[in-house]
Amino acid sequence: MKEGQLVLFNQLEAYRQDLLDSISGVSAEAAEIIPNHFNNNIRWNMGHVYLDQYLWIETLTKEKTEAPESFRKWFGYGTTPDHFSMETPSYIELKKLLEEQPKRLKESYGHRLEELFSPTEMGMRTIEQVLIRTIFHEGIHLQAINDIKKCLYLHEAI
Repeated sequence: MKEGQLVLFNQLEAYRQDLLDSISGVSAEAAEIIPNHFNNNIRWNMGHVYLDQYLWIETLTKEKTEAPESFRKWFGYGTTPDHFSMETPSYIELKKLLEEQPKRLKESYGHRLEELFSPTEMGMRTIEQVLIRTIFHEGIHLQAINDIKKCLYLHEAI
């Protein structure tokens, strides 16, 4: 693997750790609260971040990933916790998936980062380019989680 690709996976792992650190003090109960003026809760953001990386890889490669199909109805674009069911992964289950995902992505796609595919949105043609986009997206949702936490702390819900 090239040095730049190692840097990409180091960033993927570091930014994921930032997200995991952000939720480390959040209880499963607090992760369910949707503050006023928000559409989603911390648990939804966790599942959405997990799903997003796989969806972009699937869109690019036209290959199935390990993301369960059911995740789309719970955590896909435009969904909310109103779509959750008894089968929706718990806060603890999502935390575990998020912890494992960077390693699994590296194992599954580390050797394919420069493989060319038909371009998708913004002209992305490689898995490497898609992962760069998903890191940015993860940062957006990390900020959403932090904003939700601020609202919860203000109301002493955590």
